[in-house]
Amino acid sequence: MDIVNESRSWMKPLELFEDKEKNVKMCAPMVRYSKLAFRMLVRKYGCDLAFTPMIISESFVRSVKARDSEFTTCKDDRPLVVQFAASNAQDLADAAEIIAPYADGVDLNCGCPQRWAMQEGYGACLIKKPELVKDMVTQTRSRVTQSDFSVSVKIRLRENERETVELCQRAEKAGASWITVHGRTPSQRTQPVNIEAIKLIKENVNIPVVANGDIKSLEDSHMIRERTGVDGVMAARGMLENPAMFAGYETTPVNCIKDWIELSLSVGTPFQCFHNHLIYMMEKALPRSERRIFNSLCSTTAVLDYMNHNYNISI
Repeated sequence: MDIVNESRSWMKPLELFEDKEKNVKMCAPMVRYSKLAFRMLVRKYGCDLAFTPMIISESFVRSVKARDSEFTTCKDDRPLVVQFAASNAQDLADAAEIIAPYADGVDLNCGCPQRWAMQEGYGACLIKKPELVKDMVTQTRSRVTQSDFSVSVKIRLRENERETVELCQRAEKAGASWITVHGRTPSQRTQPVNIEAIKLIKENVNIPVVANGDIKSLEDSHMIRERTGVDGVMAARGMLENPAMFAGYETTPVNCIKDWIELSLSVGTPFQCFHNHLIYMMEKALPRSERRIFNSLCSTTAVLDYMNHNYNISI
């Protein structure tokens, strides 16, 4: 667990919500992608709060090797929320206690729809276990006592909207700092996000609500706030394609690509991650023939040579 704990100033997650006129902008926890360099990149372009990829709390607590491989941070990686997948309250509370000195909050994943996760008792299966979710939040909150340390929950919708609201209300009573709502059920993939369900949740809880799903531009973030009254928005794929979207760019600007290269190399990002992010960022800029060439590059040197030759980006 590569960590640097130095004293510096940043706005804590709960402070971000204090300005009721602010639409808090978040980068979602994305497996393989929400690593240190990408978190640092999106903060340069209007993102207020970044999440780690989902980490399995059980292995994180029990294995130093897992901690070293799953969590890397530095003094500039703030504000930061670490997302955990947990199937019981003790694992989540233990993981939160370990991570508390190096992050600003933890988030409980109750939304991952992947079959393996649900079979292990993680992710979206938890939305049907509101008492367990309540216990997990309660125990985590009691274990980490810093008042500015957030304990949030990210959910998908239940088929019954009232049951979704009740889940959120129980999480609120347990001490959840905010709730992020992906506006689809676990079985839905490409269906439109249920805006009305997100609005209903916002109207029935007193803690901040963050909307997630199909937010691919700054305009989208404004639209969903206007239609639902939420306190913030969270983007995933939209930020992979354009890490500068919250700064108002319609496509990834060259400066952002250059920043990615510099940041990722500075923290030792593995080649596959380094290259895959560039593939996403440049997808709309490259014609199909060029995409085939760029996507087939197999070394950092080859990528840097390509960027220097085609974009005059030299590192």
